[in-house]
Amino acid sequence: MTPAQDLTADPARAAEADLLARAGSGDDAAAAALLDRLGPRLMAFVVRMTAGDRALAEDIVQEAFLRLWKRAGDWDAGGAAQMSTWLGRVAANLAIDAKRRAARTQGMPETWDPADGTPSVEARMIRDERLSALDAALAALPDRQRQAVVLRHIEGYSNPDIAAMMGVGVEAVESLTARGKRRLAELMRDTKGGRDDG
Repeated sequence: MTPAQDLTADPARAAEADLLARAGSGDDAAAAALLDRLGPRLMAFVVRMTAGDRALAEDIVQEAFLRLWKRAGDWDAGGAAQMSTWLGRVAANLAIDAKRRAARTQGMPETWDPADGTPSVEARMIRDERLSALDAALAALPDRQRQAVVLRHIEGYSNPDIAAMMGVGVEAVESLTARGKRRLAELMRDTKGGRDDG
């Protein structure tokens, strides 16, 4: 199958490639449309990768898109990497680099300020406590395990997409995900063990 056939078979991919080409030519509306299309999911992933540091996550997402704009002229629309996969890999690497830099200084905050709906104050407090415990447990995982678990079980990417993002084979993704889930379950069990939820 040729790259042209690949694009014909995947209209979403073709639309993203078209938006990127137009954005690379200075079309602000196309750039905004591509940001709207790929940005929210990437942001959700990066917020988790940065242990809830929204400001850092925004900087990382912005840098990932800047790198994508620079590739607009030579983007291989029919290539192996989907745009969302490529962005995820760049953002994950930026998040890991930022964590390493922060660890050399004083560490990153582990709190998360989730978007709020309309549940009661008590329901929000319970939810926030659970999310905080999950985020703390995710932050305690090794970087590669956290990345695999977040991409697979929170963001819903397929194992082949995760493999492409992380630059590893599908079997390595499966192993990282399984070990990460086991460790996450242990950490969450330890968190619950210290209190009585009734």
